Amino acid sequence: MHRPKLPLDGACRCGRVKIRINAPPLITMACHCTGCQRMSGSAYSLSAAIPTEGFVVIEGEPVVAGASPEAGHHFCPDCMTWMFTRPQGLEFFVNVRPTMLEETSWYSPFIESYTSEKLAWAATPAEHSYEKFPAMEDFEPLLSAYAQRTA
Repeated sequence: MHRPKLPLDGACRCGRVKIRINAPPLITMACHCTGCQRMSGSAYSLSAAIPTEGFVVIEGEPVVAGASPEAGHHFCPDCMTWMFTRPQGLEFFVNVRPTMLEETSWYSPFIESYTSEKLAWAATPAEHSYEKFPAMEDFEPLLSAYAQRTA
């Protein structure tokens, strides 16, 4: 696991919405909840928590959509690719889908959540697993461990 070479550019499937990351991730994750399974069409969704000031949409206008608009899921309005999430109440980071990025060799999930809902055959290389979402008090040590792991 290593830090990506910055900046990192990415785009939705059709290329109409483009993003740029100018800061290293705070942490990387895989979520096994059924909501993420359905939104991603896969066994889990992948995220890289990017400090808000290190993330920018450089082209196009994503839209907020999904079953829970308050969750802040942002999609391309044309191809409907789920690109990133801005969780309400947690404005210090943006959860970027790393598969939107042009360069992904650096990515590996450090934690996985909602393993209580994962598909029986699904596995990730995550070092930390949680039946639901990690408790807020778990995040500071996780962020520190991730920073040390990717230094």
